[in-house]
Amino acid sequence: MSEFKQFKRKGLSEMRPYVKGEDLSTISVSPEDDPENDMGMVARNPTNHADQWYVARKYFDENLEPA
Repeated sequence: MSEFKQFKRKGLSEMRPYVKGEDLSTISVSPEDDPENDMGMVARNPTNHADQWYVARKYFDENLEPA
């Protein structure tokens, strides 16, 4: 396995708040995430809007801010 390195984003991230109870069948959610209780954000790939994933509230709060 290769070594992890730090990288900085070059552009903006497209995100919206998770809505409690919404269908997550098309959104990637890690097993350790708990959207119903965490109420984080849903991110999407700006060039492929079908590619979406859940971002935990703690990670979002520590690493992102409005542009």
